[in-house]
Amino acid sequence: MAMQAAKRANIRLPPEVNRILYIRNLPYKITAEEMYDIFGKYGPIRQIRVGNTPETRGTAYVVYEDIFDAKNACDHLSGFNVCNRYLVVLYYNANRVSTTTVLITWETHVRVSGGLYH
Repeated sequence: MAMQAAKRANIRLPPEVNRILYIRNLPYKITAEEMYDIFGKYGPIRQIRVGNTPETRGTAYVVYEDIFDAKNACDHLSGFNVCNRYLVVLYYNANRVSTTTVLITWETHVRVSGGLYH
């Protein structure tokens, strides 16, 4: 175990790699327990958040205890088939999430107000 930790200490990871994974294209009926079964095989998980609103259904966040476990899960589960849906597993990117939130808010505003020019 100490040898494995020593090997990990010498590895440089790309800057986008982090402990938080963003998963898309999940079956709408998937449970957190099923997510733990799938993603828990790659290491200890700190938290899983499965989307439950119309805007977030089919997505989830998985937070690993260790960054190397997150990288391993991302590498192995991208394209993994769950209920005839191929998972899209990405590293969490705060800039991308905030941009998406702004776009959803803007689209809602345009829909409610009746258009851009009124």
